Amino acid sequence: MTLPRLALTLGDPAGIGPEIVLKALAENLPPCNIVVFGDRSILQDTYKRLRDGDDPLADPETLEIVQIDTDAVTPGVGTAATGEASFNYLSEAIAATTAGQFEAIVTAPIAKSLWHAAGRDYPGQTERLAEGAGVDRFGMMFAAKSPHTGWMLRTLLATTHIPLNAVPDALTPDLLSRKLDLLVESLQGDFGISAPHIAISGLNPHSGEAGKLGREEVERLQPWLEEERRRRPTVKLQGLIPPDTLWVNPGRAWFEDATATAADAYLALYHDQGLIPVKLMAFDLAVNTTIGLPFIRTSPDHGTAFDIAGQGIARATSTVAAIELAVDLAAQRRQLA
Repeated sequence: MTLPRLALTLGDPAGIGPEIVLKALAENLPPCNIVVFGDRSILQDTYKRLRDGDDPLADPETLEIVQIDTDAVTPGVGTAATGEASFNYLSEAIAATTAGQFEAIVTAPIAKSLWHAAGRDYPGQTERLAEGAGVDRFGMMFAAKSPHTGWMLRTLLATTHIPLNAVPDALTPDLLSRKLDLLVESLQGDFGISAPHIAISGLNPHSGEAGKLGREEVERLQPWLEEERRRRPTVKLQGLIPPDTLWVNPGRAWFEDATATAADAYLALYHDQGLIPVKLMAFDLAVNTTIGLPFIRTSPDHGTAFDIAGQGIARATSTVAAIELAVDLAAQRRQLA
């Protein structure tokens, strides 16, 4: 059987993307074929600048690269031009993947503000991937494997990059059902969990405390959850769990005991409700994976870090985890094909 083929984008070339790509590709990765989408000269400059540092780097001369010409870049200085470059790297990778050349895309970080400065009006890479794939059902899930216990944390966000005061109105039954559909499909198709256990957070403190601390739970969220339980008899839906206790069992499973009573996945209702605990437990290990696409997409769970770009101190741990997860998911999808 042929090895999985992954497209690896460079991200914003003024950020830490070139550094973490070279560091990740110097690691002992699982068997796969990786093609980098970016500018070879940027990787060569990064290699020359950092090759005498403490961390090994892959030599760009040994890499397969889809060349996408980029104007001169100053590490740490993001501009509209570097934003446009990162957009082009991703777009070329999407085109090649939808044409059947790759099974997965692994994306280095971009700066959303610089996409906007370049006239690319997307909330982020996720929406560009969905557009390129021709889908309107997609979700942002974060996955990480505990180095302490081996337990796998999986968290899906019901809403992502919207203001906090917009969250209650956004949490319609239709949106929540679509996100839950995606989560169940991913757990079954990507992770091989046929009858998953999913824990769902409440919105308000104490999940509204029977309406005393907010009416969203009693008026919308709890009726929606009861209907979903009727629809999905083989899926265990636990909730609505108060947000301050939702993460107790995953914390125990992550740090102490993989057999702790933890769910297969967690549905958080807004960005920080899900990502504060994910980053607390797994900042260097968490992987962002877009579910609902016809191909696999993973990404490190951090930004461009312009403040340390070019200094040789960026860690590639999350990028390595993103590559490893992409290979694992590709293998699972092949089994189901």
